[in-house]
Amino acid sequence: MMRCRGIRGATTVERNTAEDIEEATLELLGAIVDANEIDIDDIASAIFTTSPDLNATFPAVAARKFGWGSIALMCTHEMGVPGALDHTIRVLVHYNTEKSAQEVRHVYLRRAVVLRPEWAYRPAEVVN
Repeated sequence: MMRCRGIRGATTVERNTAEDIEEATLELLGAIVDANEIDIDDIASAIFTTSPDLNATFPAVAARKFGWGSIALMCTHEMGVPGALDHTIRVLVHYNTEKSAQEVRHVYLRRAVVLRPEWAYRPAEVVN
């Protein structure tokens, strides 16, 4: 039975530039799609957040470039919690799947791995 599941993901950038934010967001979305074998038609929506120090562009701009032009997207800032990881982009993707919640692969990249080390993404090695 198809259910709507959420996939969490996060990554970081070195600089508050549109180029860095778009590049990191594209990398994150690619890893989420790859890790979960997602068909774009199964995506219901995505909510992006950035740490308060990122405002050069919306992560949704990258998502649209990724082909998510018909998907409901929203961007907002994370709470400014003292000591929180800086220069961070987070996403919550809602998608329809037959996978169980335990089968969903959350994806954390770059410095964001410190937030959830158990969800650090390492693509499967190619076997010749």
